[in-house]
Amino acid sequence: MKYGLRVKFNRNFVKVSGTEIEIGITSKPQKGKANAEIIKKLAKHFGVPSSGVRIVSGLKSKNKIVEIV
Repeated sequence: MKYGLRVKFNRNFVKVSGTEIEIGITSKPQKGKANAEIIKKLAKHFGVPSSGVRIVSGLKSKNKIVEIV
C-alpha cells in the first residue's frame, strides 16, 4: 500500500492516519541516513522487514511517497 509521508526533524514519533504518515526522525539528512532511519522506523511500526518498505518518490524531500508491502 502506498502512503504520503511528511518528515519532521529532531523528533521521534510515527503517526498514521488513513493514507498519510507523519514521522519524526533524529538523523540528519546527509548521505541517506535520514531515509535509512525512516525505512527502519516504518518497518518496525508496520511489523514488516526493512525490505518491505520502499521510498517511491521524494528521496531528497520532506514530503515522500512510501510503499509498504
